[in-house]
Amino acid sequence: MTAQELTTWALANGWQMIAGQPSLTKPSAPKEAIVRLVLKATVVNLEVKKPAGKWEKFSGVAYAKVTADPESGLPLGLGMENVPGFAMLMRDNKDRQVFAGMK
Repeated sequence: MTAQELTTWALANGWQMIAGQPSLTKPSAPKEAIVRLVLKATVVNLEVKKPAGKWEKFSGVAYAKVTADPESGLPLGLGMENVPGFAMLMRDNKDRQVFAGMK
């Protein structure tokens, strides 16, 4: 996947652009990013914000090693598929976006 493909996927699945990076927020604080994709020239990093406020790299791989799951479209290779919390956080963010549009 390319940086553009990852961005398009993320925005379609509940992520939002915060400080120029596709990000997920806490349901209780929808303006503060807690997970982000850092798209660099040759690699993509998945970073998680620690409670102290510091960003920690969860995983990082070259774009060529990131592939879309044929069924769900989830980018494989970043480790998101191994942590159930990511799927729930994405669902919460996407639901919030959908319901915000209904107002």
